[in-house]
Amino acid sequence: MATEPALIAEQVVCGYEGPPVLRGVDLAVAHGEVLGLIGPNGSGKSTLLRAFTGVLRLTGGRVLLAGRPLSSYHRSEIARQIAVVPQMSDSLFAFTVEDYVLMGRTPHLGRLQSQRPSDLQAAREALELADLTALAHRPITELSGGELQRAALARALAQQTNILLLDEPTAFLDLSHQHAIFELLTRLNREQSKTVVCVSHDLNLAAQYCGRVAVLADGRVYIEGPPQAVITEQMIAEVYHARVEVDTGPAAAPRVTLLPGPGERK
Repeated sequence: MATEPALIAEQVVCGYEGPPVLRGVDLAVAHGEVLGLIGPNGSGKSTLLRAFTGVLRLTGGRVLLAGRPLSSYHRSEIARQIAVVPQMSDSLFAFTVEDYVLMGRTPHLGRLQSQRPSDLQAAREALELADLTALAHRPITELSGGELQRAALARALAQQTNILLLDEPTAFLDLSHQHAIFELLTRLNREQSKTVVCVSHDLNLAAQYCGRVAVLADGRVYIEGPPQAVITEQMIAEVYHARVEVDTGPAAAPRVTLLPGPGERK
């Protein structure tokens, strides 16, 4: 059994042009856990996912993958261990959904190697998991936002990695698909021991489905721990500057209800 955390951020500093977005992030992700990253807009959640994959160059600190500095890995090695579901696909070409999902098999193919029957099987299994089998031969440019989000998830599942990083995987999805996606992620975690790190703006989904949550604020980890200990009225007031009521929902997880501000009609 692996003893090293799956991913570790040690005093990570990075960003884009201008001041750094992450300003000394320390966070360890254990093997086989479902970790939710929450926090207000601009707090660094998506940036941390990019740091975890090596897409962003760090200006301070380091990231470890399975106990080894991420900078020592080749890109193809990282892609065989970490799959990413972005907020939206940047594909502009009319691939079929099946061909798009098959791209998730690229890290497992040698240079100039053609796709094998096992690759097609992996893609079809991923399509089924994402509830997209009926759309397999549709051009991806004809998908709705929610369907495109599920196609991105299927492509990541076809990659067959041990670690899944997801940036708002339920964006553009209706209520039934929001819960279906999180049910799928928790099932993959339970049955295949996949490590899942999920950025979410929905505190109730994060509370219900994530075993641990980390709150980012001002480029640092503000607090992390079980949802019951982290998602509190005090934290939300301090970090989100919002008035809420937090009670216990049907799933025994914290349930957040936004309260009207001063002067607003109830």
